[in-house]
Amino acid sequence: MLNRTSPEQRYIEYIQDVLITIHENLHELEERKNFAEPEELNYIEGKIASYREMIAILKSSAASFKLPEIGI
Repeated sequence: MLNRTSPEQRYIEYIQDVLITIHENLHELEERKNFAEPEELNYIEGKIASYREMIAILKSSAASFKLPEIGI
């Protein structure tokens, strides 16, 4: 069966999948942080900061392109 969705729809689905994955990973890291060994905390906190920075970049870029808020 052929995929009959438009390229635009596939792009939207791709972006949504990326955003969902970022949020899932962020929540997983927040949970891991609660049970982490002291030597793991800096690594986990660095990854959390990186994910938050990525979300901020996506929000800023969306605003620059005047895209509607999509719940990032």
